[in-house]
Amino acid sequence: MNQPLAYIHPEAKIAQNVVIEPFVTINKNVEIGEGTWIGSSVTIMEGARIGKNCKIFPGAVISAIPQDLKFGGEESLVIIGDNTTIRECVTINRGTSASGKTVVGNNCLLMAYSHLAHDCFIGNNCIIVNNVAIGGHVTLGDYAILGGLSAVHQFVTIGAHAMISGGALVRKDIPPYVKAAKEPVSFIGINSIGLRRRGFSSEKIAEIQNIYRQLFQADNNISQALEIVDADFPASKERDEITSFIRSSQRGVMKGYSSK
Repeated sequence: MNQPLAYIHPEAKIAQNVVIEPFVTINKNVEIGEGTWIGSSVTIMEGARIGKNCKIFPGAVISAIPQDLKFGGEESLVIIGDNTTIRECVTINRGTSASGKTVVGNNCLLMAYSHLAHDCFIGNNCIIVNNVAIGGHVTLGDYAILGGLSAVHQFVTIGAHAMISGGALVRKDIPPYVKAAKEPVSFIGINSIGLRRRGFSSEKIAEIQNIYRQLFQADNNISQALEIVDADFPASKERDEITSFIRSSQRGVMKGYSSK
């Protein structure tokens, strides 16, 4: 940890076995958990809380102030869970008074040059691919994957196990378990490969698929489709998660499947 070519503020709280490479800057009001590796030329600014066994690659900037003109200098945090990898030149901004924090869960991978804006909440086991831009107040459920060069509008919610195509412009909410692509971003099926890899049974995958056929492929509006799903499918964790997500959407959900 004693790296003479790094600047570490004396008030920073750093576990004994953290590895800090040359030319790192760590400011005050920072906490870093044991086993974490900080690559050269990383800047960790005030308000960072970094968990155990993380890897932060050269050029990353963690907990810079928000790029939000309403920000008034209030104290806020970036909270990063355990076993998360942050690749080269990733930028993660701390929260504003809206929530006070930006959160990244455990076991996440943020690839090079991706940007995470203020007040975002990223679940566990998420993958954010190269050059993804995520606006403020965005929520990602567990195991969500954002393809490279995609952009997510502020206040969007993306459900658990969803997979977003590279280059997608995400302006609407994306429900759980689905794949989304095209312009405007639309339903193109469920993330069956990802679900199978995570231990979902063939029967459960078929149930999710049939629910989304009613929601996005049958000739019904969303309200009608939700009533059909409630009536025709027995209650289950997955059914209720899907219908609750759609009913609670503030921005509206993406378009259904279309061959046009």
